Amino acid sequence: MSGRSIPWNKDKWGPLFFTIWTGQTLSWIGSAVAQFALVWWITEKTGSATILAVATLLSMLPGVVLGPLVGALIDRWNRRVVMLVADGVIALVSLWLAYLFWVDSLAIWHVYIIMVIRAIGGTFHWPANQASISLMVPKEHLPRIAGLNQSIGGAVNIISPPVGALLLQIIPLHWIMMIDVITALFSILPLLFIIIPQPEVGRQEEAIGSTVSAILFDIKEGFHYIWNWRGLFWMLVIAMLVNFFTNPSMSLVPILVTDHFNGGAVELGWLNASWGIGMVAGGLLLSAWGGFRKRTHTILFAILGLGLGIFMVGLAPSGALLLAIGGFLLGSAMNAIANASAFALLQSVVAPEIQGRIFTVIMSMSGAISPLSLAVGGPVADWLGVRTLYLIAGLALMLVTVAGSLSPVILNLEEEQAQKTLV
Repeated sequence: MSGRSIPWNKDKWGPLFFTIWTGQTLSWIGSAVAQFALVWWITEKTGSATILAVATLLSMLPGVVLGPLVGALIDRWNRRVVMLVADGVIALVSLWLAYLFWVDSLAIWHVYIIMVIRAIGGTFHWPANQASISLMVPKEHLPRIAGLNQSIGGAVNIISPPVGALLLQIIPLHWIMMIDVITALFSILPLLFIIIPQPEVGRQEEAIGSTVSAILFDIKEGFHYIWNWRGLFWMLVIAMLVNFFTNPSMSLVPILVTDHFNGGAVELGWLNASWGIGMVAGGLLLSAWGGFRKRTHTILFAILGLGLGIFMVGLAPSGALLLAIGGFLLGSAMNAIANASAFALLQSVVAPEIQGRIFTVIMSMSGAISPLSLAVGGPVADWLGVRTLYLIAGLALMLVTVAGSLSPVILNLEEEQAQKTLV
């Protein structure tokens, strides 16, 4: 296979990168459609919100619990191989799922196991992919690529439910799962032939080797790296705060529709669609614009817009659904810009050889705040009203932006990057 492999060429990075990117995107779409069909099967089969919530929780936990360990391993292993194995495992699990549907023997416990395995595969694949992008794409184009990925994420959110619903009407469930397997092959094949660049293994890692103590050392160093870099640490705090105030707002949209706007499925569909459309628009805007010269300015500006959008939703009277739709469009567009700019920032300021563990530490910490935010947000909405929750969340995000704008360690984060190495 080595004789037919295509080495990476920095001068012709575009065709090579977008060949891999296209395969990954097709796999993403296939997985989203399959996920929609699987969730709908759970809903029809059980009608239980608890079972659905448990399945959702199981899909989140591997990233939160295993993230730091996975990041340390990714920084030691070949990231191309990690993505290949992760994609392959997810494809095999989807093939098993297709078989279980075909023989009509799928049980809920199967779904739980499949959710966990797929989540573990994603926990390895996502940081390996993100940490590789900084080695494949010139630094000046990182925000545009990140913006493009956010747009694709928004588009997938828009198209996967109707496509999944349509497919459920015309083909059996096992064939829908086979679509996920086939699209996974589009992700795997380019990685078999294109050799993506890898970071150099540092002298310290090389000397320590790959023992358990060495892996634990790497995990500790990942946390150490963020803690010692005050600007990066406070950006992580901001990410956690954004998740804390945003997640309940997104999770309680059905309650907002029924209790405040006195609406139903149609109104819920309009709000969900506006969030997806805003993500696409925000990602495309950043792809064309590239953001401010300082990426921290772009992130703070976008969080301010996200807060304003959520605040607009809270301001909307019961008869002003259009104002809430406008708030969702603004908020999701700014959310896409903030996320994409944050990814581009990390890819540009963090040394490539440690990006795996930094991405996963940040993913774990920001993800771990989600259960807490939902535990707090639900009772607050019941106590003060769901509309008040949106007002509080929007105002809090705008205050977070003000605090970040007054912090020199955040504003000067990029200027300090040359001084930051593992100790």
